Amino acid sequence: MRPLYTNDNGDLLVDDKRFAAARRGGEVLKAADYIPMPEGATFAAMVGRAPVVFDGEGRLCRGRGTAVAVLLPQGFTRTLLPATETVGGPEVLPLLGYTAAAMKNGRVYVAARQTDEHRVWHPAHYNTGDLPRRVDKVRKKLKDNRIIAQLARCSLEYGCFTAQNVFYRRWEGGLPVSPACNARCVGCISKQESECCPSAQGRITFRPTVREIAEVGVFHLGGKREDNIISFGQGCEGEPSLEAERISKAIRVIRRNTDRGTINMNTNAGHTERIRAVVDAGIDTLRVSLFSAIAEHNDAYYRPVGYTLKDVENSIAYAVSRGVYVSLNLLAFPGFTDREEEIEALLALIERTGLHKVQLRNLNIDGDYFYEQCGFSPQKSLGTDALIAALRQSGVAVGNYSRPQKKEDNFLGEKS
Repeated sequence: MRPLYTNDNGDLLVDDKRFAAARRGGEVLKAADYIPMPEGATFAAMVGRAPVVFDGEGRLCRGRGTAVAVLLPQGFTRTLLPATETVGGPEVLPLLGYTAAAMKNGRVYVAARQTDEHRVWHPAHYNTGDLPRRVDKVRKKLKDNRIIAQLARCSLEYGCFTAQNVFYRRWEGGLPVSPACNARCVGCISKQESECCPSAQGRITFRPTVREIAEVGVFHLGGKREDNIISFGQGCEGEPSLEAERISKAIRVIRRNTDRGTINMNTNAGHTERIRAVVDAGIDTLRVSLFSAIAEHNDAYYRPVGYTLKDVENSIAYAVSRGVYVSLNLLAFPGFTDREEEIEALLALIERTGLHKVQLRNLNIDGDYFYEQCGFSPQKSLGTDALIAALRQSGVAVGNYSRPQKKEDNFLGEKS
């Protein structure tokens, strides 16, 4: 496989005299066992980074031009990172999911595995020509609703698929509610306290009323479709459980108006008492964000305020005991998440809590910045394939995104 690079004009080029390399933890590996670049994937130039490649003698060296990565669509899990060398430019790259890529026989291949069905989140379904009209129509229908105004911005300015689904009135729709957070994640996409790198989205600046929350929920779930989802806990907000009282009241109002669809929360689950309140109010599913099942490692990434990994575990166990379908949103980083100790700790957490599914989420972050900020050292790992195999052998469902409550399963089609 041959390395890809770009020049100052932004042209995508191939170095046909050298061989592509990729990185996983402390190892630089030859590109191998890649899959064809999936539809919906996009290229990203890694400005200020030169590709690291193998020469004809098998020695590592600096490649030509600027390194190129691929950003994967939903349904695909990254297995290797681009191998690069800093040569200038920004100290920290934008918060994106950089995936190693290479050229073979005139076709681009990527270091990834398909781990979920790709149809629902295919880019062809989004940013359609009629989206502005749909946004305008819903804003007129739910006038003065500040959540709808926020979702309109997320849809048209940021191109957020989950926000757009509210205006398409289908599938999983975002319902942001919380401007505050009880974590200071290294890779937070809505607020970077040090402004190390541009935040990908602007966080909401208000606390919606119960009426505003319920209004959007009933609108999205109460249409003709029976498989819609509303999700608290979006990229444009903080931690939704901090608004547990309002969410709980809104859930009850929504369910008095419609029994359709699934009510979900994406949460760090650190505040157990508030998670209990939301569970008792009748939420259907929880997706709990996790970086590591080892406390000190999880803390290094989330930098939690007032909670511990044990609190997260207690929240999961309580929700499972009350019949809530619980998934982990595992922030996967090749070379770290696939270390042997990480896999073992994760499997133990799954067994202790009885959670149902692991959703693999490619962690959007500059690899060098990740190790520097979290205080980790690059080491050898077992590989993402080993992580996926271990999860499936444990009996837990594996995928990449949430489904309606009654349709939750893994990519292999096995009911969880």
